[in-house]
Amino acid sequence: MSYTSVLSGRHHRFDTLARLLAAASPERSGDRLAGLAAASEQERVAARWALADVPLAEFLAEPLIPYETDDVTRLILDTHDAAAFAPVAGLTVGEFREWLLSPGADAAALAALAPGLTPEMVAAVSKLMGNADLVAVARKVRVVTSFRSTIGLPGRLATRLQPNHPTDDPAGVAAALLDGLLLGSGDAVIGINPATDSPKAVRDLLELLDGVIQRYAIPTQSCVLCHVTTSVDLMSRGAPVDLVFQSIAGTQTANASFGVTLRLLDEAYEAALALERGTVGQNVMYFETGQGSALSAGAHHGVDQQTVEARAYAVARRYDPLLVNTVVGFIGPEYLYDGRQILRAALEDHFCGKLLGLPMGLDICYTNHADADDDDIATMLTMLGVAGASFVICTPGGDDIMLNYQSASYHDALYLREVLGLRPAPEFETWLDSIGLLDEKGGIRETTGAAHPLTAIGKELAA
Repeated sequence: MSYTSVLSGRHHRFDTLARLLAAASPERSGDRLAGLAAASEQERVAARWALADVPLAEFLAEPLIPYETDDVTRLILDTHDAAAFAPVAGLTVGEFREWLLSPGADAAALAALAPGLTPEMVAAVSKLMGNADLVAVARKVRVVTSFRSTIGLPGRLATRLQPNHPTDDPAGVAAALLDGLLLGSGDAVIGINPATDSPKAVRDLLELLDGVIQRYAIPTQSCVLCHVTTSVDLMSRGAPVDLVFQSIAGTQTANASFGVTLRLLDEAYEAALALERGTVGQNVMYFETGQGSALSAGAHHGVDQQTVEARAYAVARRYDPLLVNTVVGFIGPEYLYDGRQILRAALEDHFCGKLLGLPMGLDICYTNHADADDDDIATMLTMLGVAGASFVICTPGGDDIMLNYQSASYHDALYLREVLGLRPAPEFETWLDSIGLLDEKGGIRETTGAAHPLTAIGKELAA
């Protein structure tokens, strides 16, 4: 099926739905690298005119990647909730945009609609929306999850405390961990990217984190971001695994490049649930995604990188995760060239994930060879805070010395909470108050030296 539009007297033809979506996408280096981007701004506008007239139901009838050859496509179509979709089933993509921006699309309506939406539908409508539109709609959606802390409540912003170290040195990890706790970070998760996937090294880190959490009754969860097979093995051996992590993508072949299948994720999910380690909830999975991952694996099947990214959210949705985040600038400028493209991708990913019912957070970041700087971090952080992101990732000083990229810092999270009037997860906030770390206004107390409420933790970690 082909799609046409006329702009300034010129006819534009798009031979497939995938080609139409790619041409309608905002400019990004990854689509240009893949040969999928619009040839001109005129063609991009023409594609958006044509896309606005496509019925939402067409995405159910015309899969971008064949049902027979891709298990993500099968997952999307086999789990589609027709009853939930019914209120918007007669709309075109353009009409869907107008409805999303209307007062009728409130939090309750969007939550009820989520099971009826497919990734391709939400990716399509995002291509017709400006940055402010993406913020306005995403802000209306609330997805609440819990394990030992509750993530996603209105008026709250959680953080992942990321105490990475290039050699997994316990003292280095401990120093970064203490730094984050001192600045009120860690209520979403204390999550370490290990320097090695060695089961022993991963277990040592898990036991370090679990020891601190249990000894000081910190209402949070830990995660060492190893491969899912390592987590399954360690759970069978009695290791203290709170959350099972895995990077995922939007096609079967891209997931295979990560060494992942849906069956393997099923096994890990059931194993983590069986441990019953949560106290206020049992959302046990943590997923990371990122635009460009499928293209970098040669597994995008001619689909633009933002639409493939949205398909990864169908995989995540299957497992009712505690946390999902997109590492928007981490893959590099080959896929998102500069701060402008990274910001747009961040807003798209957050919007699409929230519409599909996921607890979306972000690693607001860039690699050192991208055309971006710390002001881009501040801009992205502020806009995503306004958009209602569930959590953000924070590193010491905003510089990850193990992964060698730039991200938000613990101080950046304090800035965002202060200017937007946001607070930590409620259980974590109560803990911070109980140890004397909150001041009378609910901010982080600037106590230093021996009188600091976390002195005891610091001494134990140093030992």
